[in-house]
Amino acid sequence: MKQLEMQHDKEPKQDIIDQLGDISSVEIFNNQVLVATYLRPEKTKSGLYLSDNYRSEDKFQSKIGLIVAMGPQAFNDESGQWFDNTSFNLGDWVIHRPSDGWSVTVNGVLCRILSDTQIKGRVSSPDTVW
Repeated sequence: MKQLEMQHDKEPKQDIIDQLGDISSVEIFNNQVLVATYLRPEKTKSGLYLSDNYRSEDKFQSKIGLIVAMGPQAFNDESGQWFDNTSFNLGDWVIHRPSDGWSVTVNGVLCRILSDTQIKGRVSSPDTVW
């Protein structure tokens, strides 16, 4: 099945950052990562509108998120077993299982707190994986 290209009125990363606003009062501990959940827009580039029910599933089933905060030990692995030659940064789009992590809302934005090892990969665009 071909990927649906979504119509974004605003660049998705910047949109999430703007919606989050100041999160300096949120402190993430240890190897935890705060990931803002990607919610698809209502319209594809080809003009197809996704139903509200279809889009609301992203709140529970989204596999893509934006790293917005990290604990001081996140992605540090002295053994080299997990993150050998791999680094993650704030602003990276990452893949995770929908059932992983703890769902929280930060400044009105749906997020998940994940252990660093629950991050399964990285993508350049949030519309790459559904």
